[in-house]
Amino acid sequence: MPPSAFVSGTSVHTVKIGGVDRTYRLYLPTGLSASAPLVVMLHGAFGNAARAERAYGWDELAESDKFLVAYPDGLNWTWNVNGGGCCGRPAREGVDDVAFITAAVADIAKNVSINPSRVYATGISNGGIMSYTLACNTGVFAAIGPDAATQLDPCRSPHPTSVMHIHGTADRLIPYGGGSGLGAIDGPSVPAVNAFWRNVDRCGAPVTTTEGLVTTSTAGCADSRSVVLVTVNDGGHQWPPFATRALWDFFAGHPH
Repeated sequence: MPPSAFVSGTSVHTVKIGGVDRTYRLYLPTGLSASAPLVVMLHGAFGNAARAERAYGWDELAESDKFLVAYPDGLNWTWNVNGGGCCGRPAREGVDDVAFITAAVADIAKNVSINPSRVYATGISNGGIMSYTLACNTGVFAAIGPDAATQLDPCRSPHPTSVMHIHGTADRLIPYGGGSGLGAIDGPSVPAVNAFWRNVDRCGAPVTTTEGLVTTSTAGCADSRSVVLVTVNDGGHQWPPFATRALWDFFAGHPH
């Protein structure tokens, strides 16, 4: 699809970063109010924006709940997450994906009325790792929602950000308990990353509830932020059916 105008439905747009044309898809629902929220959905390794748009049900939810969804395209189907050698050519070549994704948000804001305090990032696998990299390196995102991911950026100057992390205990590519999985990503454990952000966000002790195979640990934090860990018992490296709605409900309740 060639670059197009900012119209209702899906359009494709280009921003130039480091002399390279980078593309993103944007879903704009009908009847959008001024100052609408924006969700940035980041595909996993070997995925792309078009597949992410089809796979996770964000467009349908955006249409009913009236927010925008952007789907950036990684170079060579991957994101450079600033650590752990991940992932692929963008990591080897030092591609600045933080600059690209923040430029895409700025491009949308220039052309559509979005609420700058209600911009969110989510993603699966390499894309979920990238959402942590965004929280570590920009103040653009009020909340992030990584799924089947970990944090590889050293994150020396993290920006206070609400976090909802979803992960299966049987994930073989990015193990819940950390270390090297089948995807050759050697990262910290999911509980360790959760503890890191509870410290960043100055949270209280988490409260844990279990419903079926899903255990949710919720910590209330300073400035109305929260850090949530959703653990799917025996869940694999996947986007659970409940994830899109759960993440949007979390985002909607956590503006900057």
